[in-house]
Amino acid sequence: MTSGAGPARPQLEFSSRSRSSILAEIARAPLDLLVIGGGINGAGIAREAILRGLRVGLVDKGDFASGTSSRSSRLIHGGFRYLELGDLRLVFSACQERDLLRRRLAPHLVRPVPFLFPVYHSDRRGLAAVIVGLWLYDLLAAFRNIKRHKRLSRLATLELEPKLRAEGLQGAGYYYDCWTDDARLTLETLLSAWSEGALVCNYVVVSGFHRRGGRIDRVTLRDVVRDELLEVQARVVVNAAGPWVDTVRTLDDPNAMPVVRRTKGVHAVLPRNRVGNHGAVVVRSPSDGRVMFVIPWGDQTLVGTTDTDYDGSPDTVRAERADIDYLLDAVNHCFPEARLDVDDVVSAYAGLRPLVASGARANAGEPSMASREEAIIVSPSGLISLAGGKLTTYRRIAVSVVEKVISELRRREGDRRRFPRSRSNAKPLLGAKVTGSTQRLAVPLAASDQEHLTGRYGSRIADLMGLLEGRQTLREPLAPPAADLRGEVRIAAKTEMAVCVEDVLRRRLHVGLKNPSQGVDVVADVVGLMGEALGWDDDRRKAEEAAYRSEVVEERRGWERR
Repeated sequence: MTSGAGPARPQLEFSSRSRSSILAEIARAPLDLLVIGGGINGAGIAREAILRGLRVGLVDKGDFASGTSSRSSRLIHGGFRYLELGDLRLVFSACQERDLLRRRLAPHLVRPVPFLFPVYHSDRRGLAAVIVGLWLYDLLAAFRNIKRHKRLSRLATLELEPKLRAEGLQGAGYYYDCWTDDARLTLETLLSAWSEGALVCNYVVVSGFHRRGGRIDRVTLRDVVRDELLEVQARVVVNAAGPWVDTVRTLDDPNAMPVVRRTKGVHAVLPRNRVGNHGAVVVRSPSDGRVMFVIPWGDQTLVGTTDTDYDGSPDTVRAERADIDYLLDAVNHCFPEARLDVDDVVSAYAGLRPLVASGARANAGEPSMASREEAIIVSPSGLISLAGGKLTTYRRIAVSVVEKVISELRRREGDRRRFPRSRSNAKPLLGAKVTGSTQRLAVPLAASDQEHLTGRYGSRIADLMGLLEGRQTLREPLAPPAADLRGEVRIAAKTEMAVCVEDVLRRRLHVGLKNPSQGVDVVADVVGLMGEALGWDDDRRKAEEAAYRSEVVEERRGWERR
């Protein structure tokens, strides 16, 4: 590995076994930048900063992407519905970043998906208005979208989606956006920053800030795993904690005014054969007309999202029964033969959008009307906080934040280094150069397994093959019919800093969301594989299994039929 700034660090394994060494390295010498938050924005900022030559550390209070960045609709999109809000600048920027991600930065993770936008006589906007919007959408994408949109007749619409509600159907718009694994995109962005020299660690809580001359210059961190404190010197601190941004701000200033409006988005995973959708469909809620998505996900269908204000703790956000009923009503209305109820829900998850809490549209009556633009706030102590933003535009946001960091270094610290220009738009993520190579594996994989692995790890799989060699069982499915292999648990534990079972089942793999038991049926296997890779004793293994089972029960408590 190479270092983006300062002396090269020792070759460290990116696993929980290296956490103590990584934290010691973070505390060893002053950082140019400490990033708080390992979601997509924090990951992008760390990567941008290390590529610009700064000495960078990043910590997250939980696992990477364990907040909003693993709880989205998994779309890299221009935001077609934002055209209704007049956010032309945001749509234009998002279209540019979508094109960059799918073509150059992460083509193995960002894949084109066609969307059907059916229009009914009862809709507020007719088919002609939707088609005009799609023309504008293509225009803002500089006609570099995957393909041009189409206008479909009623008959053509039903040929594509025969289970769609036919009553009152006028026709549809047919256009393209992109799909991604949001947690995987976040993780690979962090891995890319790590490979350049950034010091990255999860399960580390910020306990306090310390000032010199009124400016933050030291931060107290607590390693949650070992329950140990350490102090880190940092010339600039960026608060990219998403829904926890205001929590971090009050550590700096107990009287700080909130800068984030938190809104809750809930998604449900349903059996695709019950929903009846062939492809991705834009649907409207029959109760309030809100736009949401029905998206195929292997044998399952992902439906979402809700959008409601949330004033509880970000640590306890959960899907509630009212959220699930809202989503099921929309699906059953648009696909009348589905007749789904709560017993059909495979899993559900809730995330919080950290929207900007100031500005003309920030406190609009409907959360869906609030802007998705970001804001960068600098406190009197020098803490730089980020509010708002979208998954799609994370790289562009990172460029803006790091420019602010460099400006602060020059203004406050008298830093006269010549920092290179941003090159995050030209340098692909680690797995972006897909080779499909499996020559390092002694026993060849089936074609379907090769496709699955290269779709998740890209060209990284050539370096990970050794972790799948040895026992034949490592190349067998973990929880069939899902494609995840048992050996991928080893990959997550030894190369992706998975600390606990939930990190693997919920974020490194998809078992916790797509498996009917949400991974409970295979948790003992996962504990065994992780324990073997990380050297867990029997007490740790029992605690991990019990903790995961308890978490699944708690997740389902709010919406399951009782």
